Amino acid sequence: QVQLVESGGGLVQAGGSLRLSCSASERIFETHHVGWFRQAPGKEREFVAATIWSNDKTHYADSVKGRFTISRDRAKDTVYLQMNSLKPDDTAVYYCAATDTNFDVDSEYEYDYWGQGTQVTVSS
Repeated sequence: QVQLVESGGGLVQAGGSLRLSCSASERIFETHHVGWFRQAPGKEREFVAATIWSNDKTHYADSVKGRFTISRDRAKDTVYLQMNSLKPDDTAVYYCAATDTNFDVDSEYEYDYWGQGTQVTVSS
């Protein structure tokens, strides 16, 4: 079973930045789309961003457009989520996930592999 591991979460003040990283136990990122999701306390998990393996196209939730950037380092087989201008509403556990489906990359149900999550807390 492929294992995904997130890192880079932490506590930051509003307006600050964090960079999350996602790595895998096997080299699957070259053939899988990778997405970031988040779940705030008492809320459902929601899509944040995704990158398409074949052409590096990216997709973002409206709430993070212009502030977050998803990128892929093929040499390191790592996917990043650069988060700038953070807001208290961004506080959540952030998960990376991978899928080889070509449909609905913003739907959590399409993803086969998930990490354990990393906590991001933004203070006001």
